[in-house]
Amino acid sequence: MTENKKYTWNIIFKIFRKKAGQPAHYDQFDVAVNPDEYILDGIERIWAYQDRSLVFSHACHHSTCGACGMLVNGEEKLTCITTFRSVTRNGGTLRIEPLRNFPVISDLAVDMTGMFERMHAVSHRPVIADTFETSRGRKKEREDLLRLADCIECGLCISACPISATSADYIGPAVLAGAQQPGTFGENVLNIVDSEDGAWRCHSAYECTRVCPSNVDPAWRIMDLRKKLVLTRVKRMMGIKEKT
Repeated sequence: MTENKKYTWNIIFKIFRKKAGQPAHYDQFDVAVNPDEYILDGIERIWAYQDRSLVFSHACHHSTCGACGMLVNGEEKLTCITTFRSVTRNGGTLRIEPLRNFPVISDLAVDMTGMFERMHAVSHRPVIADTFETSRGRKKEREDLLRLADCIECGLCISACPISATSADYIGPAVLAGAQQPGTFGENVLNIVDSEDGAWRCHSAYECTRVCPSNVDPAWRIMDLRKKLVLTRVKRMMGIKEKT
């Protein structure tokens, strides 16, 4: 009885369902929750006690792996760090759907293979050299000190991007943000990002930055990437070799 007292809200989950060979539809689940629990807790409770056929992705439970991204009432969220209190008042209904702009594997799980392949193609580095400021305020890298890159490859930015919704060939904000990190570009990377479906396709809607859970600010990175691409073009026109 003591355990149940903390479940003071009642949430009706309307969850998107799609299995192979079956039409898409929504199933409804009634769940008692604590308002300070996370959305993922409720979804796991549905799987554990009401429907073992529910398919969704999750892993770390503390916003490091990026696996549990979903649409919560139409907004991109990492469900492991999104509380019920932050998206509804005194219970009510939550509509849970898979991320947009990715193929649905089953129910709430999507296929991010394309994003991962593109990030690999632009030499995105999940582990990067740390930086420090000199006495003159210039930033330098410390190759002996490494840290994880901010991007957790959750795909929320691609789901929210209006250009990704209309163009399957657009490589997407996560990929372009990953390409922005190095100071110079190899020929293969340059051909990918300095193209119609690369940095120049972005319309600066800033939806990617709005939903990013890791403060990567992909929209700013795309704008900065454009500056680097223009500078690269100018250097090439002047015959200036870039440092590698």
